[in-house]
Amino acid sequence: MNNNVRRIYVEKKADYAVKAKELYNEMLNYLGIKADSVRILVRYDVEGISPSTFDKAKITVFSEPPVDDIYEEAFPHKDGDFVFSVEYLPGQFDQRADSARQCIELICEGEKPIVKTATTYVIEGSLSEEQRKAVLTHCINPVDSRETNENKLDTLVDHYDEPADVVILNDFRDLDENKLKDLYEGLNLAMTFKDFLHIQNYFQQEEQRDPTMTEIRVLDTYWSDHCRHTTFATELKNVTFDDGPYKPLFERAFKQYLKDHNEQNAGRNDKYICLMDMGTLAAKRLRKAGLLDDQEISDEINACSIVVPVKINGEEEEWLVNFKNETHNHPTEIEPFGGAATCLGGAIRDPLSGRTYVYQAMRVTGAADPTKPLNETLPGKLPQRKIVTTAARGYSSYGNQIGLATGLVNEIYHPNYVAKRMEIGAVIAAAPRRQVKRLSSDPGDVIILLGGRTGRDGCGGATGSSKSHNTTSLTTCGAEVQKGNAPTERKLQRLFRREEVASLIKKCNDFGAGGVSVAIGELADGLRINLDKVPKKYAGLDGTELAISESQERMALVVAPNDAEKMLAFAEEENLEATIVAAVTKEPRMVLTWRGKEIVNLSRAFINTNGAHQETDVHVTLPDAQKNYFRAQHASKDMHQQWLDILGDLNVCSQKGLVEMFDSSIGAASVLMPFGGRTQSTPTQSMVARLPLLHGHTNTCTIMSYGFDPYLSSWSPFHGAIYAVISSVAKIAATGGDASKVRLSFQEYFKKLGTDPSRWGQPFSALLGAYNAQMGLKLPAIGGKDSMSGTFNLIDVPPTLVSFAVGIGDVHNVVTPELKKAGNKLVLLDIKRDRDGMPDYDDALMQYKRLHMAILEGKVKASYCIGFGGIIEAVSKMAFGNRLGVRIDSRFSPDCLVRREYGDIVLEVNHLDNVSFRCCCIGEVIAKPEFQYGDTVVTLDEAYKAWSAPLENVFPTKTKTTPHSAAPANVPLYKSPNF
Repeated sequence: MNNNVRRIYVEKKADYAVKAKELYNEMLNYLGIKADSVRILVRYDVEGISPSTFDKAKITVFSEPPVDDIYEEAFPHKDGDFVFSVEYLPGQFDQRADSARQCIELICEGEKPIVKTATTYVIEGSLSEEQRKAVLTHCINPVDSRETNENKLDTLVDHYDEPADVVILNDFRDLDENKLKDLYEGLNLAMTFKDFLHIQNYFQQEEQRDPTMTEIRVLDTYWSDHCRHTTFATELKNVTFDDGPYKPLFERAFKQYLKDHNEQNAGRNDKYICLMDMGTLAAKRLRKAGLLDDQEISDEINACSIVVPVKINGEEEEWLVNFKNETHNHPTEIEPFGGAATCLGGAIRDPLSGRTYVYQAMRVTGAADPTKPLNETLPGKLPQRKIVTTAARGYSSYGNQIGLATGLVNEIYHPNYVAKRMEIGAVIAAAPRRQVKRLSSDPGDVIILLGGRTGRDGCGGATGSSKSHNTTSLTTCGAEVQKGNAPTERKLQRLFRREEVASLIKKCNDFGAGGVSVAIGELADGLRINLDKVPKKYAGLDGTELAISESQERMALVVAPNDAEKMLAFAEEENLEATIVAAVTKEPRMVLTWRGKEIVNLSRAFINTNGAHQETDVHVTLPDAQKNYFRAQHASKDMHQQWLDILGDLNVCSQKGLVEMFDSSIGAASVLMPFGGRTQSTPTQSMVARLPLLHGHTNTCTIMSYGFDPYLSSWSPFHGAIYAVISSVAKIAATGGDASKVRLSFQEYFKKLGTDPSRWGQPFSALLGAYNAQMGLKLPAIGGKDSMSGTFNLIDVPPTLVSFAVGIGDVHNVVTPELKKAGNKLVLLDIKRDRDGMPDYDDALMQYKRLHMAILEGKVKASYCIGFGGIIEAVSKMAFGNRLGVRIDSRFSPDCLVRREYGDIVLEVNHLDNVSFRCCCIGEVIAKPEFQYGDTVVTLDEAYKAWSAPLENVFPTKTKTTPHSAAPANVPLYKSPNF
């Protein structure tokens, strides 16, 4: 037996074996496999420490004696048990092993342990070979993990082959088009072939040499949709519309956009029509009109940033409030835990790079039906249930570790999200304006890498997220998914919050999906980067991998040369690795060296071309007037059953089991809990938090919400985008914010567009609708994110434009949604719409302004915006929290109870005659816990049961009693003598 490597198994005692119980229930209820018991053990292999340190670590690092049993070298089990162990693939970050290593170093300074972990499963019962394969498939995602045996290695030291020199693509300049196309296809690039021709021309005309493989990969990364939004920058030519009743509406909206575009860009011939222009023009127009004077303008900002006056202890000072939405649709689809975790990590990085402190997060996701049986899973796909549950664990794990409150969690269901999951993280951050410097990078300045190390698990993050999926993606895209390291990002948060640190930073960029080449490359026009200085997770990485690998928890900082040592010292105080790896140069070229040789040397002007100029025609398919979405939901004759059916709809029903996986209150800034009322059963529609002060007191708070309906957007992306904006703004108004001062950020997510003009019509219509709404409400979107790869074989995601809205308020004016008192009236604040379903924007703003005045006067007791389930959903959810009932006026039309009139708000008020906004009375609050409408009576208990049941097996709220065996009976436990 090898004496250098020591092994220990750690198992939760029966009462604490939560994961084992979860797996037992998943096997029983989802896989249809009945086991006698399920056990899960964590296996640690350790090398490089003394026996005394190992004995100490057993009960301080590896286990918690009150709740764990520990076994050395082997663990007891029955001969017939199904036993298997799972470990991460080589190159995947193992946070458990890394944390254990750091803890051992703390308890015994000077020793350098190596730790590797695996998870061991013990299934007791008679399982067939087919059932065993089903369990293995359920427990192992081949993208990041593999089955391993129980044999212990002689040494844990990894040996890596010395990487070869970077390849030069000899004769690249001389290849004819056919041979160039063969090379292009063999490299599996995200760029278009037109981009590849553009590169060949550059090296022929400008460089007069052949490129290196690293240069090709760097340009592919730079010009990816993820980094440079190349789809959004494609020039739109020859826009045409279908004939039909809605054609005049669309043509008017497009003509107005063209008029505004031409006025904004008068005299310029470099500004053309594209999706990016459609997404950003409103902010430019509104700023020019003086309606966006609170936006912080800077070349550096990676997140939306507004300047907010804040009263702290009675004294006013300026703060920066940042907000950002980020998607990790691609990685979450294939590796749900790591993808969702890094979605939150990626969202945090943008405002963090702006030196603002992230204090609240929102999670909005899109999935297909997770209640469907396993046998309906598409070939080449993970089961929807596996994706939704594992992704939730990944996101919540990251947020809970970093200490970030998640204030709102919603999952949206639509069958076409089976093409690719939608995983959005949105965060909000703030810092005193005085401590954030926005300076230029000057020749001689140095670039410091701060935070996590580089590995292969970050290669292809940018280019991979720009590709659609097929049946092989699950087994070929593993390197494109990183494992997050939340404690490291927490250290970065703590470091950047210090004013003496933030004031040293001239410029900063996060290590997003482009790795070194983009993170550092964007900081200055001229750079010389030494890849030999880049800290690595392990040896064996070549120059190309070092250049493009994403490093999840890392920042690139520009500091003056005489401030570098100070910054390195501050980093050491937080136990963060910091290394000077680059310098700013006068010549506008990006140069990367490895092993003393230049492997990238590109002109900034060429990099900034973002590839070849792309053009496409656009054809807009108009919505079907016969299937008008706003008139499609009709009340049935059996209102009792319809009431229950609406509450049981996947997009209406309770998601409490999902929401409770997240910590909503950590940091002590949260104002609203996710569920309100004495029973904590009324879901909130916005997240609210005070600004995060280190000292002092303020009542200033931020309010954040979102709006989106995939079914409305599938009928008409144009209307869907408009009402996404309206809905997000209405939620701010309903919560107590001033709707006239809202700032927006959009998330676009569409199918792979290709060259078909009709496919381009969907994002075109959505952005045209969003532009119409912004200009109509005079509320700009000052940020956004686009993901244009939502295709799996022949299935496309629903046209998706999610609107995120942010407002500033006072905690004393925040309105919660749960009903407060029997006898109060329920009214519906409505907004006017025309025959085309278009909102009257001026009327909406007037209504929300008057609502705000009523809230300031204390006249509004509760509020809930109309959502997927209409008035029935609103009044039911409002009633659940305090177990009050509702009597709906029988004169109120049954059809109106089910309409999805986005922008309308149900309000609880004391009296009808003291409100200034237009409304109609729909009923009153009653003490009896039931819903009354004419002859229909639905008890609150049966309504709550219908609402809470659909997702209970997916996201349980109740603990189920399950068999569990900590060890077989009549076999003694193998415990350490020091236990």
